[in-house]
Amino acid sequence: MEEFIVLKRVSTRGQAASGLGLAAQQRDIDLYLNNYAKVPYKIIAEFTEVSSGSAKLRPVFDEAVELARKTGATLLCSKIDRISRKVSVISTLIEDKKITLRVATMPNADNFQLHIYAALAEQEREFISRRTKAALAEYKANGGVLGGARPEQEKMHQANREKANYHALRVENVIKLNRKDGNSYQTIAKILNEMKVETARGGKWHMGTVRRYDLRLLEQTH
Repeated sequence: MEEFIVLKRVSTRGQAASGLGLAAQQRDIDLYLNNYAKVPYKIIAEFTEVSSGSAKLRPVFDEAVELARKTGATLLCSKIDRISRKVSVISTLIEDKKITLRVATMPNADNFQLHIYAALAEQEREFISRRTKAALAEYKANGGVLGGARPEQEKMHQANREKANYHALRVENVIKLNRKDGNSYQTIAKILNEMKVETARGGKWHMGTVRRYDLRLLEQTH
């Protein structure tokens, strides 16, 4: 039986709390397990890390890797950058004879291909970073002011904030009553969609949308 250790990573605590990013990673992992893993398989551990992919100290990542070494289970992530944004980290894992690494979105990739992809991705990120810095320097040299919105932009932002506040108040009772009853953001989103109440942008409600509205209501009452 093939055993797996699942590792998911988000960069901020806000993403972890809202589920943004984690749900997509889980879908990729489920697709891999259902279509490419040897049957039967077993997930012996799951780790969710809240950290930058370039951070030096990553205790959750280290724990997952150490468990993979001890058990011989395959370390599975959704994308290569969920392991790390540094090619040196990917290279170290690949060269470790006690580690088997699998990437859900690259199900047939071997170690050599994973190493090449990580190297290309790191090179691309470095180029984008240099290009952005050069563009900002040129903009500033030509008299541009960094930071702060122009007057017309500020008016637009204010109008958007007022619109969002209005829509938050419109669904205030539904959110507050359901939160008081202990209902989750996901449940409240379902209720609002069943009531055919649209969001400020005219779309459907999701867990993250309800959470943002709830936080906006709290800000308005303080």
